[in-house]
Amino acid sequence: MQIKLCKLIKNMVICCMATLVISCNVSNLSSKKTVKIGILHSLSGVMGNSETALKEMLIMEINLINQAGGILGYQLEPVIENPKSDWSLYAKKAKKLLLHDKVAVIFGCWTSASRKAVLPILEQYNGLLFYPVQYEGNEQSNNIFYTGATPNQQVIPAVEYLMRESGGTTKQWILLGTDYVYPRTTNKIIRKFLNSKGIEDKAIKEIYIPFKYIDFDPIIAQINSSLQEGPTVVISTINGEANFYFYRALDYEYLETEPLRVMAFSVGEEEFRGYHNKSLINVLTAWSYFMSLKNPMNEEWINQWTKYSIANHLQGEDHPLTNDPMEATRTGIRMWKSAVEEAGTFDVDAVRKSMIGQKQMTPSGYIETMEANHHLAKPAMIGILQRDGQFKVIWQSKSVILPQPWFDLK
Repeated sequence: MQIKLCKLIKNMVICCMATLVISCNVSNLSSKKTVKIGILHSLSGVMGNSETALKEMLIMEINLINQAGGILGYQLEPVIENPKSDWSLYAKKAKKLLLHDKVAVIFGCWTSASRKAVLPILEQYNGLLFYPVQYEGNEQSNNIFYTGATPNQQVIPAVEYLMRESGGTTKQWILLGTDYVYPRTTNKIIRKFLNSKGIEDKAIKEIYIPFKYIDFDPIIAQINSSLQEGPTVVISTINGEANFYFYRALDYEYLETEPLRVMAFSVGEEEFRGYHNKSLINVLTAWSYFMSLKNPMNEEWINQWTKYSIANHLQGEDHPLTNDPMEATRTGIRMWKSAVEEAGTFDVDAVRKSMIGQKQMTPSGYIETMEANHHLAKPAMIGILQRDGQFKVIWQSKSVILPQPWFDLK
């Protein structure tokens, strides 16, 4: 099996590189047995900023695996596809990876819209996807392993924290999200949970915006209206580039003394790269990992990522960042490697069976286990945004939380 090796060229347009670039550390594959690994992440468009880092994390992990001898005597050969933030392209690219490239596994997707587009292809052709981002739940497929958090591992602990810390003083709840399946389903879960705690519907407002939304003045006006009623919480499920404009608008409008808190479920260190929180310090986010965690494994991982970023001239190489979806990506490919080795084959059915019960010590500081429902037992954490764009962990679960992906939305 022959492939050409290409060195990464600084500042080359990323979408043009998507199907060509294999990191300079993936070497000498032409003389060795290889197995193809699919990488399905948007490297351009509204999700490009978030997903590019996941592609690079996979390449780094593939390099490390190959340098250590590969898996079952095979070197891993990445096949990269860029769906360009077009949900319909995810299905086409997934089909190509499975039928044309004959990959053993696919790592990819970010939004639930992209995952749901790929799901029928995976089930039709018995492909395997590792999905690395928290999501709305109410899904379980034999062809997907979900390494991000379920709502009971992120959303519910976050809302419970807000209610506990406010002491019941919050008067208005604004559920603000991008207009697609993840925010709408998540907000149904939040509304039902708030109702169960005695919060009436009249105190809960849902607002949805397009992916490419820029002008947040109307949203700020609605937040101001709620603040007139009393202390207000905004729970944000905004995805993509609109986050930049939202937090910039908040920063311009409010002081830290305002009775306003923002809890975000779809932004982390990468999305706040270069952000300087001048005034609004009451921005919280809930994940299962933060870069600021102090433990030896996290420090080692950050050091690996820093060296890789500098060596490959990645965007932001002067200030490399890690985040929760990157950590979930790392956990996923390492669990897959262990499952393949345990099964003694790359066969999808055998690997799927071997995946159940796989354990990994993670940079979060917790041992995570793949449960029978194809979801990970993971910790929950809440961080508060600092002026440098990092998050200070202010609460975390004492242990991992078992995944419960199914919720009654009636």
